[in-house]
Amino acid sequence: GGDLIFSCFCLLFRRPGEPPLIKGWLPYLGEALKLQKDPLGFLRTLQKQHGDTFTLFAGGKYITFILDPFQYQLIMKTHKLSFRIFSNKLSRKVFSIKKLETTDDLSNDLHGCYHLLQGKSLDVLTETMMQNLKQVFELHLLKTTNWDMAHLLTFCSSIIFEITLKTIYGKSLAGNGEKFITELRDNFLKFDDKFPYLISDIPIELLGNIKSIRKKLIKHLASEHLGKTQGWSEIVQMRQDVLEKYYTLEDFEVGAHHLGFLWASVTNTIPTMFWAMYYLLQHPEAMAVLRDEIDHLLQSTGQKKGSGFPMHLTREQLDNLVYLESTVLEVLRIRSFSSIIRFVQEDLTLHSETQDYCLRKGDLVALFPPAIHYDPEIFEAPEEFRFDRFVEDGKKKTTFFKKGKRLKYYLLPFGIGTSKCPGRFLAVVEIKQLLVVLLTYFDLELIDDKPVVANRSRLLLGVQHPASDVFFRYKVKT
Repeated sequence: GGDLIFSCFCLLFRRPGEPPLIKGWLPYLGEALKLQKDPLGFLRTLQKQHGDTFTLFAGGKYITFILDPFQYQLIMKTHKLSFRIFSNKLSRKVFSIKKLETTDDLSNDLHGCYHLLQGKSLDVLTETMMQNLKQVFELHLLKTTNWDMAHLLTFCSSIIFEITLKTIYGKSLAGNGEKFITELRDNFLKFDDKFPYLISDIPIELLGNIKSIRKKLIKHLASEHLGKTQGWSEIVQMRQDVLEKYYTLEDFEVGAHHLGFLWASVTNTIPTMFWAMYYLLQHPEAMAVLRDEIDHLLQSTGQKKGSGFPMHLTREQLDNLVYLESTVLEVLRIRSFSSIIRFVQEDLTLHSETQDYCLRKGDLVALFPPAIHYDPEIFEAPEEFRFDRFVEDGKKKTTFFKKGKRLKYYLLPFGIGTSKCPGRFLAVVEIKQLLVVLLTYFDLELIDDKPVVANRSRLLLGVQHPASDVFFRYKVKT
């Protein structure tokens, strides 16, 4: 008992060389509520008081924030900081995947599949995705010569969910494909809505019916169901092969892995697409420039905008649309509120140019990219949406400065180092394709003029979801 009291006592105080500690006065919660209310404002205030490095007690955890972008290199190079311990805990809490915490080989083998999300494999996925996009649009949308109204978030969710599912997992052979997708999507969105609570320490039993929804989703994605779809992507096939090495086919956890993978494929793509559309609809001048850029590309590749869907763009061609790319990056700059978190595996000292800091085993270290994304020294008028912020002289702009020094890291929506989101290329391609199709074939207008704000519940986790939906209307261009 004495040891425990002593170690609890130690935790309340800093040891020599540790960063300043901000505890707050609420037991367990500490400063969590202030952090949730206004993460950027709160961290900036602390930065002014305590410098670029400080430790915050929040939600029962000690988190050391490092806000100087020139220190990020250090974090990347330190082997005593682990991303995997943190992400495996997350997988257990959110998706009920337990084996990752005890089986390193499984983690390594699954990680080994991620090369299938780039290079040639990504070209194949891009092609499949374009075909699926055509199908969805030809089916639903090219009939609308009159204006159709829709909620923007609902519209983006439904298209992205369907296209991603079909691209990654193929198409259902059963006759009830549409019904299967709708049911899966509705349950998925309910599940995703509760994500911030699932990662907290609240027992899942207290989160309403979320446990039964998760169970339904996992059953839907079990081997026997997925066996009935045709056209698995290479990465799903390889992941399934890996899973069969560690589990029996009937094992419930196999479906949980598929749920985790599907979740990672759409959860940030949907709100990014929403914000991209929302900002473009609010900035007709930006929309005009993008349409012009796309038209030029289509003309130069000899593609006409006829009826039906003649368009075909490779990944390379999509990448050459610099204003389109800049628009997507600008949306991610404004709306991505991910933090980059590492688990301290053993006591260590971080050496920096100004000062060395001791970190304790068991704590977390966090980088908070919005501190860079909203730094007026790096990005002029950072609160404003400027679609061409990442273009200079008609080319991609990649040079940004702070204190007169060029920054290696100026935009970090996807994390950093080994934990960088492996699906980032596919997500960006999907958003670009969808924007190209919408801007080329449709007239689009916002109906609501109420401003949309972000929902704060996904603090430190991915792209902010909007707090409300807006009406827009669309019709096929004549």
